[in-house]
Amino acid sequence: AFISEDGYTLVSFDYSQIELRVAAILSGDEKLIEIFKNGIDVHTGVAAQVFGVAEKDVTKEMRRQAKVINFGILYGMGVNALKANLGSTQAEARAFYDDYFKNFSGVAEYLNKVKFETAQSGYTETLFGRRRYFEGINSKLPFIRAAAERMAINAPVQGTSADMVKIAMKVVYAKLQALGMLNDVRLLLQVHDELVFEIRTPEVKKMAIMIKQTMESVLTEEQSKGVPIVTSANAGKNWNKMEALEL
Repeated sequence: AFISEDGYTLVSFDYSQIELRVAAILSGDEKLIEIFKNGIDVHTGVAAQVFGVAEKDVTKEMRRQAKVINFGILYGMGVNALKANLGSTQAEARAFYDDYFKNFSGVAEYLNKVKFETAQSGYTETLFGRRRYFEGINSKLPFIRAAAERMAINAPVQGTSADMVKIAMKVVYAKLQALGMLNDVRLLLQVHDELVFEIRTPEVKKMAIMIKQTMESVLTEEQSKGVPIVTSANAGKNWNKMEALEL
């Protein structure tokens, strides 16, 4: 259904595991930061820590379970939700939950800090200082307060990721404008952590390198704490049949 204009190619750029990388940056958790710095698959790296095995000995099931909790913690998932998503018993989910936070204590401290500070101020902030307010954070009704806490945990991570995409869009546009390339490289769409461009076919590789580098350098070295921001690129004549672009 989505095809490029004649003479152009669709090229998409996708931030790789951006929310988990941002979680590592915001929490400052040393083990999580090291996993990304060393280029280890984050779910494999977390599974190795939680299960106390070497990375080479992590099974598919161990990785699957680590993936559930990796994304679950970003959304304030508790033991009951973890149990449902893992398909395990309550005791297994509790043990896994406790082992995760024992190994990644920086993440645990960060999540508690976010809940405490949001209860004090009524809002969270992204890395760039953008605020989101939570009316229910001090509600006397436990389920309203718990829902606000879950959203508050996620807001700085998801919000920082969203800020990064918007900053990348702005910087790319300014570069294209300076190069007089706005008709050769058209930003069509943002889909969460992905940007979709229509690029004049002979210019694809050169412009893709520029866009990828721009997206990957949105954060300064100090802001990123050394966590690499990684972008993958895919290209094709239609949005369904795009293939990895080697840059």
